[in-house]
Amino acid sequence: MALARPQPPPVCRQAQPGAGIGVGLPAPAGTGARYARNRGVLGRSTRGAWAVRETAHPPTFYLPLADVQRALLSPAAGGSFCEWKGPARYWDLVDGARCLPQVAWTYPQPLAGAEPLADCVAFYAHELDCTVGGQKVVAQAGGFYGGWITPDLAGPFKGAPGSGAW
Repeated sequence: MALARPQPPPVCRQAQPGAGIGVGLPAPAGTGARYARNRGVLGRSTRGAWAVRETAHPPTFYLPLADVQRALLSPAAGGSFCEWKGPARYWDLVDGARCLPQVAWTYPQPLAGAEPLADCVAFYAHELDCTVGGQKVVAQAGGFYGGWITPDLAGPFKGAPGSGAW
């Protein structure tokens, strides 16, 4: 007898209306914060993001590829598989001589229930200047998780030391 695959929870939700999302490159040493504002990964702040919420995680924001400066993304090696969203493809962020490896990912062929993510990209906030509604986010702990912690959220969140068995 074949076991039925559990149905995923409805994780894809349109981000709060009016919450502008921003992703910028960090300023190279000695250039000041102005660089990050002027060298944004997004052509402009997006209002079409999807906030994906999973158990014990802060939301991961998936931004429309149409709002991203695609010339800064270069295909990266490797991939992964999410039981709810499907196969992920990773991207390097390349700006001249600087390269942030595997700093973004997409689900080009998402599983049923995650279709809104097909034309979106998510970014790890660890090495980027990311904002939600004008407020700087803190990256979710751990090297694998891509959640963005805004000032209104309180953990604990998966990824912190000791949370591996959650």
